[in-house]
Amino acid sequence: MKAAVFERFGEPCEVLRIAQVPEPTPGPGQVLVRMRYSPINPSDLLTVQGAYGRLPSLPATPGYEGMGIVEKSGGGLLGWRVLGRRVAVINAVGGNWAEKVVIPARQAVPVPDDVPDEQAAAFFVNPATVLVLAEKVLRVPPGEWLLQTAAGSALGRMMIRLGKRLGFRTLNVVRRTQTAEELRSLGADAVVDTSREDLAGRVRELTGGKGVRFAIDAVGGQTASDLVRCLAPGGRLIVYGTLAMEPMQLDQRLLIAGSKKIEGFWLSDWVRGQGPLTMLRLFRRIFQLMREKVLTTDIGAIYPLDQIAEAVRKAVEPGRSGKILLKLGSAGRQ
Repeated sequence: MKAAVFERFGEPCEVLRIAQVPEPTPGPGQVLVRMRYSPINPSDLLTVQGAYGRLPSLPATPGYEGMGIVEKSGGGLLGWRVLGRRVAVINAVGGNWAEKVVIPARQAVPVPDDVPDEQAAAFFVNPATVLVLAEKVLRVPPGEWLLQTAAGSALGRMMIRLGKRLGFRTLNVVRRTQTAEELRSLGADAVVDTSREDLAGRVRELTGGKGVRFAIDAVGGQTASDLVRCLAPGGRLIVYGTLAMEPMQLDQRLLIAGSKKIEGFWLSDWVRGQGPLTMLRLFRRIFQLMREKVLTTDIGAIYPLDQIAEAVRKAVEPGRSGKILLKLGSAGRQ
């Protein structure tokens, strides 16, 4: 079968290649999934670059999520339950950028009939991060501001729609005027374009000088440092990404005054601490909010696996709109 493989860490468009590899065999408690689609997420690219929090042994195949059809079961009740079904493929160790993959049966999430393949492919990483941050980590109340960077990303747009759904207000940080206009048309409550506006000054203006109690950052570097200046007393900044690939630098007195907090969030760590019932409820809520067009993913382009280099170049293109998907096999019912 075909798979995207890298034998050394580096720039994805340089180190990824398509190789013929043996088809995997499911063992007890596992299933073999014939893949259809998998998104290109920042976590996938960071893994290939050798900059992610957990790295595979080489050679390796990227891909932490996707969707496909369960083709074989290695035995066990869960495996038989999903045999032949469309599933979202949550792959904690990577490997989804291949025509077929083996995963634990509990990580094959059955997809409702009314959820299209492309949406099921991006079912977990962004939607779960948005829901968990807003509802379980920060618990943003209705009427409060949530300040977010990388607001033009697929995750950022989901957070804007979730804010409309739950009643909290989003204050969205972008670096391009075109993106700012797009987010306003989407319904963003406020947008700060840092290419022509001062972030801290604009936040003070919007909040009557109080600052915000809740903020999330996917960028790091100077952008994350600037967010600290926007926090109200008792405010919390959750850091969940490193798009800038630069460390934060800040005056710790900004944290001391007002007892502000900076916390890290990694979805994988959060998931490991949850029981099966909590995860089942989360899956059901994600699917329901997908039906309501809240946690849907804008698809920018779909590339066949053979065009992996072009696909990853497109995924990191500045100002790109929409998630890039890999098509890993023949597309089925939409």
